[in-house]
Amino acid sequence: MDTHITLGNLPVRDGVRPKTTDTNPHMQLSQQPEDLSFVKELKDWAFTLNHIEQKPSAISVPGSIAMYMKEDHKCKNCNAFMVGSEFAHFHPHPDYSMHLGVSEKDAELIIINGWGEWHPLIKRGYLPPNIIMMYAPRNQNELEVAKFIVKRSYDFALGKIK
Repeated sequence: MDTHITLGNLPVRDGVRPKTTDTNPHMQLSQQPEDLSFVKELKDWAFTLNHIEQKPSAISVPGSIAMYMKEDHKCKNCNAFMVGSEFAHFHPHPDYSMHLGVSEKDAELIIINGWGEWHPLIKRGYLPPNIIMMYAPRNQNELEVAKFIVKRSYDFALGKIK
């Protein structure tokens, strides 16, 4: 990608949305990356962010690896977290999508531009109205957008974004 990604220039994702489940477990069923190095690079990069603990997810399917904000750095009075200080998690094979908390404004733009969708448990009142699924990156350009979205989630969990 030639330009620095911002909310103002967030590109539209190529193609139709992948097929997903409409209940728990909420999974991406199609359009997984053929080259898993994009998923690996995203995960490796995400866990270099400061104040993050990497542990199994407390809310997702077995094998999901979560990003937990260290307690002394997590935002207060925000909807960034799914459970405890878990604000994002990576789904294992064969899914490779992520769930993460972002601001409602970010969530709407991410979804409109085709990068994700609302978590179905929002409608049932189990999750706050800003938890989304981000589709797995299929190429280098999508990896850069995925990093931008994960960073927005991270900044939201820190309290830097309202």
